[in-house]
Amino acid sequence: MSHRLFKLRHHASLYQKYNFDPPDELKEIILQYLDKKKGQPHQLALDLGCGTGQNSRLLAPHFQEVVRIVVSESQLEEARTVPGFPNLSYRVGTAEELPFPNGSVDLLTAASAAHWFELERFLKEAVRVLKPQGCLALFGYGDNFKLHHESCGDRLNYIYEDVRQVLRPYTRSMVTVANIKLHDLFEALPFPDKERIVSLKVKQQLSIKNIIGFFETFSMYQAYLRVEPSAATALLERTTSR
Repeated sequence: MSHRLFKLRHHASLYQKYNFDPPDELKEIILQYLDKKKGQPHQLALDLGCGTGQNSRLLAPHFQEVVRIVVSESQLEEARTVPGFPNLSYRVGTAEELPFPNGSVDLLTAASAAHWFELERFLKEAVRVLKPQGCLALFGYGDNFKLHHESCGDRLNYIYEDVRQVLRPYTRSMVTVANIKLHDLFEALPFPDKERIVSLKVKQQLSIKNIIGFFETFSMYQAYLRVEPSAATALLERTTSR
């Protein structure tokens, strides 16, 4: 079943501008694992539920072809506005029905998307399209986001928790259990040599504008904005002034 959290072009644009790119360390872990299990050449990678394509662009220099699979036309339109690589292409589709031949894919990856997949159908497709010794890499972001700035880190995190409390009633259940779903999916993987990395710490320098923009990318903020547009706008204004 496909879920469309990015129906509006404006939300996709915010996601493209303010959401975090996967860290280089994660990319290197994936490529090293693929080298160890399968080796060169790296021909075809599929980036499932790719959003606006941030993960795909990191993979592009290392594969002959990277295909981005996205369920939202708005995200597809936004991804196309970003200068990319000639070996990147796009298809609107789902992780449960991949339009690729049996044994044709070197790497399947999904960044903050696998918790939306229908487990049994997705795993059946993954097994079908992967080459012998091909690899599957799934990852997401935790909810332990922390802000640090000189001596006011505690106050900044208190403000962030205030925002989360306001938005909590608008959080979809699938978002709430995202990391649990990833764990369940890992346990269900039919590959005996699977490996799990529990966490990677990512540090990034952010301006106030970027932090507020990051809040705007939250699906629960967009839900709040649709229901209470004035209150949602006021929340960001109040948070900025604090």
